[in-house]
Amino acid sequence: MNGGDWAGAIGAGGVFLFLIVVVWQIAATWRARMLASREEQYKQMALKYQQLLEDNIELHRRSIEEMTQTRASLSSVEKMMREVE
Repeated sequence: MNGGDWAGAIGAGGVFLFLIVVVWQIAATWRARMLASREEQYKQMALKYQQLLEDNIELHRRSIEEMTQTRASLSSVEKMMREVE
């Protein structure tokens, strides 16, 4: 091989190496974006779960309040019926 052949081989190797690095970086960037997107979806799911949990707690509180009122009403009806007897 003469000097021109070596220069061409080194040039071609450099171009291939450059292309490999470019493809590698594009893949790494794509992967990072996908992970960031997935993390954002997890955050949204966590917020939705938190809201559902708070709604469930509020419904539970209301149910307990209604049951307490119902028991009080039943107690007063029982008391009135005992007085009638």
